[in-house]
Amino acid sequence: MDSNQLAAYYYQDEEQVICGQVIPSITEDYKETEFPSMVDRFFTRYYYLKKGADLAPYKVLFHSNRVCLICLANEHPAFTEGIASVNFDIGHSDRSKNAVKGKAKKGGMVLQADSTLALLTTKTSKVYKIPSCVRSKLIEVNVDLQTCCEKLQAPEGEGFIAIVLPKPEHCEEIKASLMTQEQYDDYLRTIKVDKAE
Repeated sequence: MDSNQLAAYYYQDEEQVICGQVIPSITEDYKETEFPSMVDRFFTRYYYLKKGADLAPYKVLFHSNRVCLICLANEHPAFTEGIASVNFDIGHSDRSKNAVKGKAKKGGMVLQADSTLALLTTKTSKVYKIPSCVRSKLIEVNVDLQTCCEKLQAPEGEGFIAIVLPKPEHCEEIKASLMTQEQYDDYLRTIKVDKAE
């Protein structure tokens, strides 16, 4: 069938006048770039600063259904040092062997905010212990990172380290313990001011 035979059925934009005013076409107003990303639509960004000498920042993407994605913040020093490897075998347990079952996610490892999820080694041989950032249950780790650690630099939400699920009664307490996007931006500004002085 020739495509020209269907030309009569294509959308034809016609000027419409309502109450004496010309109504603009909706096709002219459509701009694909104005849509928010998946993370902007469904997640709230929080940040966790690991206590200690390195003060490495981590991002927690908190979904409205309580599921949290644990990621490295863009300012994490591992990105500038270069990421060599990610290992989920933290010594006494292998997080990649975590197995959950059913709707209640039975069998998931119980985590505290400072529990180690993985060991990240940089190209400068520095090792970062990646914390779970929230008191929760481990649902899944991103095992693809063991073979291709470059995936940590994937678009936001895709380069996650782990998926965790906090209890409903702990959610508000967890959110209060983390930094919001605004607080984190203020923190970054104070660091830049301190470095400049």
